[in-house]
Amino acid sequence: QVQLVEFGGGLVQPGGSLRLSCVVPRSKFIINDMGWYRQAPGKQRELVASVTVTNRKTYSDSVKDRFTISRDNGRRTVYLQMDNLKPEDTAVYYCNADLQWGKVTNNYWGQGTQVTVSS
Repeated sequence: QVQLVEFGGGLVQPGGSLRLSCVVPRSKFIINDMGWYRQAPGKQRELVASVTVTNRKTYSDSVKDRFTISRDNGRRTVYLQMDNLKPEDTAVYYCNADLQWGKVTNNYWGQGTQVTVSS
């Protein structure tokens, strides 16, 4: 079983910034699409941003123009730069990736990292 490893959550004031990182720990996989999801208390998990293997990016309307997703294939890492954070961005953030080994592609998650936006 593969678990993606996340870094970078924490407490930040409204208007502040955080950068999340997520590393794919095993080099045998080909990394396809990657993304970030979040889940706030009492709410369903939702897609925040995604980036394809061809670097096409999509964002939810709630984070567009504030968050930036990027990937570094050499470092096997996907990033989420979060600027102008709002209290409603408070959630556990999860990394997600489609990993291919041979002809088989499976979907994997990170353990989650807490982001709290509060004064």
